[in-house]
Amino acid sequence: QVQLVESGGGLVQPGGSLRLSCAASGIIFSISNLGWYRQASGKTRELVAETSISGSTTYTDSVTGRFTISRDNAKKTVYLQMNSLKPEDTAVYYCNYWYATRPDSDASWGQGTQVTVSA
Repeated sequence: QVQLVESGGGLVQPGGSLRLSCAASGIIFSISNLGWYRQASGKTRELVAETSISGSTTYTDSVTGRFTISRDNAKKTVYLQMNSLKPEDTAVYYCNYWYATRPDSDASWGQGTQVTVSA
């Protein structure tokens, strides 16, 4: 049974930092591509960062230079370090995995972790 458990969210002031974690079980972590997604209120879920099996990373333009995705295969955990946070980063953040095709809205998702950036 696949389980993805996100944690680390919270309330932070603009310019602050947070580190999100996602612990995975029930998947072959070492051959999984991994991604962090977010869904703001009233908007569709978007992929903000991904890391491949080889460790290469890709970011959406709005977070490039501020967010860093990393993975620990031994701990089966993927992280998202978020710096210089902005109010527009406010959203529920989710992680997910794929072997060949990125997950769609019908895929299984965890509960997410809320990130709120506000003064």
